[in-house]
Amino acid sequence: MIITRTPFRVSLFGGGTDYPAWYREHGGAVLGTAINKYCYVSVRKLPPFFDHRFRLAYSKMEYVREIEEIEHPAIRGALCELQVREGLEIHYDSDLPGRSGIGSSSAFMVGLLHALQALNGRMVSKEQLGREAIRIEQEVLREAVGCQDQLWAAYGGFNHITFSPNGNYNVAPIIMNDARRQELRQSMMMFFTGFSRYASSIAQDKIANIPASTQQLNSMYSMVHDAITILGNSRQPIRELGELLHASWRLKRELANSVSTQAVDEIYEAGREAGAAGGKLLGAGGGGFILFLVEPERQERVRERLKHLVRVPIDFDHDGSKIVLYQPDQD
Repeated sequence: MIITRTPFRVSLFGGGTDYPAWYREHGGAVLGTAINKYCYVSVRKLPPFFDHRFRLAYSKMEYVREIEEIEHPAIRGALCELQVREGLEIHYDSDLPGRSGIGSSSAFMVGLLHALQALNGRMVSKEQLGREAIRIEQEVLREAVGCQDQLWAAYGGFNHITFSPNGNYNVAPIIMNDARRQELRQSMMMFFTGFSRYASSIAQDKIANIPASTQQLNSMYSMVHDAITILGNSRQPIRELGELLHASWRLKRELANSVSTQAVDEIYEAGREAGAAGGKLLGAGGGGFILFLVEPERQERVRERLKHLVRVPIDFDHDGSKIVLYQPDQD
């Protein structure tokens, strides 16, 4: 049996510039971090004693004989691409709910590919994991996804990721002293809005609107560099990063009508009124988790104002996808 642990992520700045439809012409950049909330994928060879060859456990159970019969598109696509021949049992578990803006679909793809390669005795680099997950999601599954989620899942860390028009990318860790990193971590408050959504439909709206969103996306791209400057200067209050995040959220809402809803707007405004410097809905939009940047002395008021929501404490993940159990010969 192989078990992988793969982190979810919080994207702070630059989301939207990681879509190929944008960066292939303009280049792109994002800033964010993998977090200490994970999905776990276990894979083992299925003994040949059953009527089925594949046993899959996620939000439902599947028992099928052929890969083509698998309903779960990511599992079906990954097994087809890796030309799996023998029977397998695959389980998926998660710290946080899916369809909630924390990159869960891409984290699952990265974790699954990592486990399948390990089961076949192959070590893969973080770069290989990220690139292969991007390729399968975009080219095989034809999902309307960008390229940042797969890279945070594979690499982990708090990173500045850039995308070149030629298709290359670079993952650069953000340099901060320990005090600044702690200040940022202690200022992050993440809440679950209670609404789940299908990110692909919202992403399709944003991609379709790219030709009309040049001004917004250029501004969001430049904010990545502004945020790095703030983080690198400990004399600048962390509240300035929150105010920049607020400006970025206002631009993101202009990318498509489906990015926000009245209910989400009410939550966001309540957080701001209670003292948050800024925030954003994570992921494509529409629902899921919302993040605020709030100085510690103001957080009690925000907690009280949003007490009807589930708050999820988070920290940074530095490892990316990793093998936590490797017993390939134990079926």
